[in-house]
Amino acid sequence: MSVIIKTSEQIEKMRTAGRLASEVLEMIEPYVIAGVTTDELNTRCHDYIVNTQHAIPAPLNYRGFPKSICTSPNHVVCHGIPSDKVLKPQDIINIDVTVIKDGYHGDTSVMFCIGTPSLLAKRLIETTYECLKLGIETVKPGNTLGDIGHIIQTHAHQHHFSVVREFCGHGIGEGFHEDPHVLHYGKPKQGLTLEPGMIFTIEPMINAGKRFVKTLSDDWTVVTRDRSLSAQWEHTLLVTQTGVEVLTQRTSEQF
Repeated sequence: MSVIIKTSEQIEKMRTAGRLASEVLEMIEPYVIAGVTTDELNTRCHDYIVNTQHAIPAPLNYRGFPKSICTSPNHVVCHGIPSDKVLKPQDIINIDVTVIKDGYHGDTSVMFCIGTPSLLAKRLIETTYECLKLGIETVKPGNTLGDIGHIIQTHAHQHHFSVVREFCGHGIGEGFHEDPHVLHYGKPKQGLTLEPGMIFTIEPMINAGKRFVKTLSDDWTVVTRDRSLSAQWEHTLLVTQTGVEVLTQRTSEQF
């Protein structure tokens, strides 16, 4: 495993990319309503990234992905392709944005509710966000990736939800996906020890039913095998000398 420790110059570029990614999600929020299609959301995000931010939407043409964002509603776990699907009341949806600015990536995702979600959906979304926050709070020099995975897994299981194992967080910088792999399950004090200058994502995917998933025939869209609801939140994080900096923090958040 070859983890890149970022220089101060690289960290500054990552701060910029992270801020831009968070601003895309803040921009799109008012438009995530009943009656909109996920392709309309994609178009709006694409235009904002390209024309307002003068940046690049990283997913577009990445390994053949055809759109500029990922839109994953209801039982879609991740990598949903924007389409003519119309959002309706009680849908939940993850919107995943990655922006490239000056050669560096900022990667983040948010869960949105269309109208009033079911009690199960609300509990799933809240628990998944708590998993993310607990993982972030664990990031500091000397702790391990196993510590992060363990606290996420423990919290999800305490609420009778399951953790997707096929997909994980990742290092990020000039590369969209770099080392290390950041699992959302694990054992304390195992795995890579965190050091200042590491930058990676934490992005737990938590299912209301069983953890098992499958990829659809488009080779991208991942869904729960039992069609249970799934939720995901994601932030890009910098390990600092004393703890963590959330590079994709939105103005509504506190860490």
